[in-house]
Amino acid sequence: MGISSLGVGSSILTQDVLDQLRAADESAQITPIDLSLANENDKKDALALIDASMTNLIDSITEIKTQSLFDERSTTVSGTAVEVTAEANSDIQDFTLSVTNIATKQIEQSGAFTARTETIANAAGSVSFSVGAAAPITIDYDETTTLDDFKKLINDQAGDLVDATIVQINSGEFRLFISAANTGDAQNIAISDTSGNLKDTRLTTSFDASAVQTGINASFSFNGQAIERESNSVDDLIAGLDITLKEAGTSVVSVEQNRDNIIEKIDSFVEKYNSAITELGKMTKQSTDSAQRGIFSGESTIKNMKSTLQDLISTIGGGVGYMADYGFDLDVDGKMTIDKTVFNAALDENPANVEAFFSGGTYTNADTTTVELTGAFNELATVVEGYTKYNATLDLFEDSITQSISALEDRKESATSRLDTKYEILKKQYAAYDLIISQINSASSMFTQMADAQTAAQNS
Repeated sequence: MGISSLGVGSSILTQDVLDQLRAADESAQITPIDLSLANENDKKDALALIDASMTNLIDSITEIKTQSLFDERSTTVSGTAVEVTAEANSDIQDFTLSVTNIATKQIEQSGAFTARTETIANAAGSVSFSVGAAAPITIDYDETTTLDDFKKLINDQAGDLVDATIVQINSGEFRLFISAANTGDAQNIAISDTSGNLKDTRLTTSFDASAVQTGINASFSFNGQAIERESNSVDDLIAGLDITLKEAGTSVVSVEQNRDNIIEKIDSFVEKYNSAITELGKMTKQSTDSAQRGIFSGESTIKNMKSTLQDLISTIGGGVGYMADYGFDLDVDGKMTIDKTVFNAALDENPANVEAFFSGGTYTNADTTTVELTGAFNELATVVEGYTKYNATLDLFEDSITQSISALEDRKESATSRLDTKYEILKKQYAAYDLIISQINSASSMFTQMADAQTAAQNS
């Protein structure tokens, strides 16, 4: 008998009764599991937020734990005579550069031609093309070679030494301009007609006598000492410095530790640390109000992370000091601040010791004895990585939540299956009982009708 016919015979054993019974069973057996599943999934989502904040923290620490951060340099240049960049770990210093003249390229021009397409030779031949001390280059031509063709031959065969171009000076006047690729006084350009088949000397003698710009060396002084270079790009004057001469004039150059970059990275670390502490504080908050209580308020693993970080900030230092000595401080909520005045003062006093304290290296004590330090940020990185790296604390904690979710889902599936079986049996039992009641009701109705008929007969 179908479930939809339950209660037809009795009006008592109905589908509504079964549904109410099942709802009561589900409330007792399934709902607690659903609540536990929801809680575990909330934990998993909350853990993802903690993991993200801790990953951001270790990323910020990674940027500041290496000595290279303190080795970076910045330059300040007065005036416009020069530009200077400094490599990491170059000497911190001040100096003056006075530029007398910048280096120039040799630029020469040919005689005048009537058109780009004017031919340059009477017959086939070749010219010897030379630039400074470089080996001469042989360039072949013939009676069909135009001025434009000759330009292209120069660029194709001597393009690493010169740049050739044709300029229209006036209507009907075109000249070939050749510019040395490099600056300096050793870039003289010469063309010699070795075959003697050029139409005239516009491409030979004219070049020797028609320098548009003479190549000269750069002349400048370093703190009064006269210096000369072929190029305006000078990288061999002071180790680690790249100097570009821009124009005549004087510039004062200061090479300093790149404080702006250090402070930027420190600020990022403080921000990421506070974000992690805030997230951990919110997730582990104790309260009698369940709406205010953190989801990990009873989890020692997560609670210990917060206390460990705060304790570490107050204790690391390799025995030669504390982060507080350099301007770092924690407020009552565990949030970090950095007093940049104190930090910069420490850098001004002894930058090598600050680098050693935070990034590791040799630290010199007041009595001139030295000690090798791991570095506060390296110590901090080791602890944070103990939580964030692969298969570390956070991964293992996530695995435990995942396993709990899987076990709860299995319990729910089993409980649901048991209820399905139970109510399938009840459905069949209700149907059978309903049929019996229906049959009893039918028999009762028949006997009543017979009695009524007999009574009626007797009365008649």
